[in-house]
Amino acid sequence: MARPVVYAAWMNAEEILVDARGHRCPVPTLRLRRALEAAPAGGRVRLLADDPLARIDVPHFAAQAGAQVLEQRDIAGGLSFLVSKP
Repeated sequence: MARPVVYAAWMNAEEILVDARGHRCPVPTLRLRRALEAAPAGGRVRLLADDPLARIDVPHFAAQAGAQVLEQRDIAGGLSFLVSKP
């Protein structure tokens, strides 16, 4: 069963968490896009994904959207990206 979408503060009030684990391309990137649209300028979104294609899709999407990938790392059960909205 897929995990629900989570838009919540994580680690600090300026970071939005999007848990897209259990979803395949293009869902993680689409959820990241929605969260960035809702975030204030300069806001940060942390995306959790377990689709290996996210390693390629997220940086590509961020570059097209003018966003910046501040952090990309492997975590237990997937990947974590921290993306900053312009």
